[in-house]
This record gives sequence, structure tokens and C-alpha cells, in this order.
Amino acid sequence: MGRMFEKRKATMFKRWDRMAKAFTRCGKEITIAVKAGGPIPENNPALRRAIQNARSVNMPKDKIENAIKKASGDDASDYAILIYEGYAPHGVAILVETATDNPTRTVANVRMHFKKGGGNMGATGSVSFLFEHQGLFHLALDADRDWEELELELIDHGLESMAEDENEEGEKVMALRCAFEDFNNLSTALDELGIEPLKSETDYNPTTMTELSDEQADEVLALIDRLEQDDDVQRVFNTLP
Repeated sequence: MGRMFEKRKATMFKRWDRMAKAFTRCGKEITIAVKAGGPIPENNPALRRAIQNARSVNMPKDKIENAIKKASGDDASDYAILIYEGYAPHGVAILVETATDNPTRTVANVRMHFKKGGGNMGATGSVSFLFEHQGLFHLALDADRDWEELELELIDHGLESMAEDENEEGEKVMALRCAFEDFNNLSTALDELGIEPLKSETDYNPTTMTELSDEQADEVLALIDRLEQDDDVQRVFNTLP
């Protein structure tokens, strides 16, 4: 009974940690969007997307509103989006997206995580060629929607692929991808069609995968977990299958 309780408690704390991290990430996205385009969602497409993404991880409405209010203040942090590159153990390529108000601190921490996780931090361009910078939209799986018709409609606006996928919570969604340069075009097209994505963002999609044994993959995942726990790290992309 004691072991089962401890296991459940550990699982619960892990879920809380993951949720807290997601809220922090969304809060930074909101801050960056407000700083760039103001606090009114109707006039700020980036803020609308940040709010959508916050809702997709069940961030409470009051926390979203507080984040917007805080970002509008004179003392709000100025975050810079910086990408760091490197290799995890066994040759797995890693891209680390950070949002930081102190690049000196962030680069030192990221370098430390790579070293302690058995990897190596590289120079700019050392692994980015293994990833494609893309736009990503998650739509709810509406059984009544004519997906083939929607696909044909969106191809002219930059849509490159549309397929069922799972979100971070393991829920089935329809994932739409486009080139990074077409992100705003596809976002505008969805808006004009009255379709509100569950999530919309840009990401780095690996163009090649690194096959590993389960034991080797666990070493890589341990490094990724270290990086993701860092307060300055927003997302970590890798070439694991």
C-alpha cells in the first residue's frame, strides 16, 4: 500500500511540474506577444495565438489575464528568444529554444545541462540543418468537417501536410504543417474560415531520425528532461523517432 501511494504521489507531482512548466512557457509567450503588439488580442495576432496555446494546456483564465496585465506594466521582463544547438549521447541532434532576460545565465546553464547529460553543446548551425523550421496548427477532430475539402482549400495558403496526431496530453488532433514563411498566411486563412486552432506555433521538425536502443534512448531522454526543467527553456527538439 505504501509503495502504491508513493508511486501515485510521484506521478501526481510530475504532472504538477509539467503543468507548472507549461504555464510558465505560455506566460512568457504572452509577455513577448504583448511587448511586441500590445495587450488587445483583437489587434494582436501573436497574442491571440499565445492565448490559444495557453488554453490548450488548460491555463486558467485568471492566470492568462494576469499574465497580460503584468506584461503591460513598465517593469515587465524583456525576453529574447534564443536557440542553442548540440548533440545528446549517441549522436542525437538537439535544438533548445529558450526565452530569457539574461542570455549569459542561460547559455551557461544550457552548456552545463549538455555536459552533465553526456552531450556536447555546439556552435550555431551545427545541427539546425537537420531540422525544418515549420508552422504547426492543431485542430479539434470534428467528425462533421470535410477534411479533404479543407485540405484543398488550404493548399493555396501554404499547407504542406495534414494528418492525425497526438498533442502533449495524448489527445487526438488534426495537425497541419506549413513552411515557416507561410505561417501567417495559413493562420489568416483559418481565421477567415472561422476555424480556431487548439494550438498554433512554429517548431523545428527533424528531417532525419536517429535510431537507438531503448537503453540509449533513455540516456537521451534524461538529458532532454534536464533541459526542459530549466526555467529559461521553452521547448526542446530532437531527432529521436
